[in-house]
Amino acid sequence: MTIKKSPEESRDRLDKIFHDLTRSLRVKDELSRFWLFILIMFCIVGVWAWGYQIQQGLGITGMRDYVSWAMYISNFVFFVAVSLIGLLISSIMHLLKIRWAQPVSRVAEQVAIAAVALAGIIIVMDMGRPDRFLNVFLHGRFASPIIWDVTVITTYLTISALLFYLPLIPDLALMKNRLKGKVPGWQYKIYDILSLGWKGNPQQFKLVYHSLRILMLLIIPVGLAIHTVTSWLFASTLRAGWDTTIFGPYFVAGAFVAGTAAVILVMYVYRVRYRLKEYFNDEVFDRMGKTLVFVCLVYLYFNVNEFLVPGYKMKVAEGIHLTELFFGRHALAFWFTMIAGLILPIVLGVIKYFRRPLPITLIALITLIASWFKRYIIVVPTMEHPHLPVQNVPEHFVHYSPTNPEITITLFAFFASFLIVTVLAKLFPVITIWEYAEHQGIDKKYMFEDYDQN
Repeated sequence: MTIKKSPEESRDRLDKIFHDLTRSLRVKDELSRFWLFILIMFCIVGVWAWGYQIQQGLGITGMRDYVSWAMYISNFVFFVAVSLIGLLISSIMHLLKIRWAQPVSRVAEQVAIAAVALAGIIIVMDMGRPDRFLNVFLHGRFASPIIWDVTVITTYLTISALLFYLPLIPDLALMKNRLKGKVPGWQYKIYDILSLGWKGNPQQFKLVYHSLRILMLLIIPVGLAIHTVTSWLFASTLRAGWDTTIFGPYFVAGAFVAGTAAVILVMYVYRVRYRLKEYFNDEVFDRMGKTLVFVCLVYLYFNVNEFLVPGYKMKVAEGIHLTELFFGRHALAFWFTMIAGLILPIVLGVIKYFRRPLPITLIALITLIASWFKRYIIVVPTMEHPHLPVQNVPEHFVHYSPTNPEITITLFAFFASFLIVTVLAKLFPVITIWEYAEHQGIDKKYMFEDYDQN
């Protein structure tokens, strides 16, 4: 139960919370500049590689007639997966009034926005003729799952941006009142415009609460649809390894694993970099660790189902596919994803010691890397084994290997997502100030009163 504080205690506590949670806006040291420089340079190199690919054609990649989906689509599925964490934390946990998740919600939305934005960009980069992208909207057929995918991705990005922005409006008003003369003029102008004249009266808060609730309810079917539709792009074919009815929930469960791991990583960076140990405390990491264990258990069940059933029936095509995964050229990546991406977080995550901030962050890092390789082995091995016989073609048509331009463009996606999260953290608080203060017993009427900060 939250205990209301006296006016003096409320103002003092609010000052501390505001100072702590806006530290990310004020940190402008050499490390910050170097980090931004690295991100921007990698993004520039990635855009250059994409321009080179447009000029030379997709022939400079390792993709051929047989393996026409490769590292780019693996990247797309991975970023779509990571983006789903916004649904779990910002919507479901908020609707269930799970209090410990409150400091994590804005981090989850930052990750979701960056991931879903890059998912859309990657699809364009995978096109041989990106100038024809608008034809998807102008001449697309409703019967095509690609149209469904584009629609849900666009809708999910819009709702995620609104879920990020609406709780931010009161914080923008606080920063407008308290940071005048302390931040660059252009930055203050952003706060002034985006705060929409917020005064902090009960009617405005009621409108924000009502709007957020609607968005939280809307994002649940949209979020589930974005990964379900992506899975249908695979499952609607007859290829061995994809021809299954469980791909929808299978993809959703895997998405929660990747997204939870990504949020844990970002939380730890914020905790250390911006000295937010009091806010991203040990309890939050412990609960996120338990969440990671739970979603890994669910995903492990679907993985067992994915391989046990076709392995029991052992049709010819499925047998070739499973043998290639278990013992063939993709076996190392496959067993890494199974052991490091599922078994390791489950076994270690049930031990309380490993749910402390640093150990669970290292586990999350390994899990996230394994999650990317999992998408790779979903896409590539299946395409290397079509039903039609592979004959009279060069060896490099049969087996896929990524080229340098592909790797560069793939790395661009990661660094661009880091850049989006970094920019959001440098412009806006990484935890909702007014909501956290309210949970600490500070009445909202003390947050927006005008008084001299000197």
